[in-house]
Amino acid sequence: MEIKNRSAYFEYYVDDKYVAGISLLGTEVKSLRTGRASFNDSYCLFQKGELWIKSLHISEYSHGTVNNHDPIRDRKLLLTKRELKKLDAKIKEKGYTIIPLRIFFTDKNLAKLEIGLAKGKKLHDKRETIKQRDTERELKRYIK
Repeated sequence: MEIKNRSAYFEYYVDDKYVAGISLLGTEVKSLRTGRASFNDSYCLFQKGELWIKSLHISEYSHGTVNNHDPIRDRKLLLTKRELKKLDAKIKEKGYTIIPLRIFFTDKNLAKLEIGLAKGKKLHDKRETIKQRDTERELKRYIK
């Protein structure tokens, strides 16, 4: 199962990608396995030298009991110290942000989050992206 942030490449230029572990609760993992997550307005930020993901919505597990999780709680991302230092230095530059790109499960059934170091696009860049997408779609139709 893989959940993608579809608007990430439309809104941002992604420079670097990193794979981070996420500290999750049991009901969150079960809910992710069914594909019940939303990246709307989610972003990553540093707090006390640790990287956290904010406003990632993981829906409550349907068969959960009273011990179900809070859908929009902050979740800690697990990266090496070297990666954290590198990301922290880049974030301090003007215009860079860290955005979630996709959630996936590894062969060992561990939930991982792919994050990207990105710069925001301007309106004219977004229009250009739409034009490119339309021309690619037309070429595929023509080839068929």
